[in-house]
Amino acid sequence: MASDSTTTAQTAGLAKRLPLHWIGVAPFAAFTLLFLILPTMKIVLGAFQNADGAFTLENIGGLFTPSILAAYWISIKISLASALLGCLIGFAMATAVILGGLPQWIRGPLLTFSGVASNFAGVPLAFAFLATLGPMGLVTVFLRSNFGFDLRAHLGFNLLSFWGLTVTYLFFQIPLMILIITPAIDGLKREWKEAASILGATNVQYWRMVAFPILLPSLLGTMALLFANAFGAVATAIALTGSSLNIVPILLFAQIRGDVLGNPHLGYALAFGMIVVTGVANALYIWLRARSERWLR
Repeated sequence: MASDSTTTAQTAGLAKRLPLHWIGVAPFAAFTLLFLILPTMKIVLGAFQNADGAFTLENIGGLFTPSILAAYWISIKISLASALLGCLIGFAMATAVILGGLPQWIRGPLLTFSGVASNFAGVPLAFAFLATLGPMGLVTVFLRSNFGFDLRAHLGFNLLSFWGLTVTYLFFQIPLMILIITPAIDGLKREWKEAASILGATNVQYWRMVAFPILLPSLLGTMALLFANAFGAVATAIALTGSSLNIVPILLFAQIRGDVLGNPHLGYALAFGMIVVTGVANALYIWLRARSERWLR
């Protein structure tokens, strides 16, 4: 009896030290450790090591060569362009559905489509755009055959270029913007608009002086997130442009495969630079998101 009581007491004490509700998040913690934290630590350490494992800043210095700086600059421009256009178009669509005069039944299908499209990337997305807007794509051939309008000849549009990749990125940037900004627009209180109307403000004045300043942190934060999302995209860019567009993910992919340079630690430095850029963008998003939530609670 005494031993049974002791065993029961030990089991109860162990349960107190190891709460059972933590078991539910154990797979997430293991996944995060194995596929996020440990690989990131390896990249950071490898960026500051040479082939013999000694500390060096040579790899970081290699990031400032003209070709790598140009790759970073092109990546930043594509990310900024797709983030800005994604924010503008996505915000307009979300506002039209939530606050505009569109039927309410459109909201459900739009959010459902946005949830699917925001995760549609890689080779399938590249193939879809090549089949639609490529040199022999459906839209390209239709415009040329029926209206004599050639996208490349008249507009200079080439899918395997800066604007071609930017337009492709918009397919998942716009839906992601809709998903993130919808709760913020829903958070605008009706009382604020009513108070503005009572005080004689027009609809334009309400948006300029009340609604837009409240939504601005959410808009800027979402734009930072979209920038990070585009900056780290690699599968779509490789499948669509191959090596014709020198952006950082493609340069890093070539370095990992050993096609160029032959210095794996420079590849670590390239990845470390991407971590820094996307980390700053995500930190900015979190900070701005926290500021906007003060108003939208």
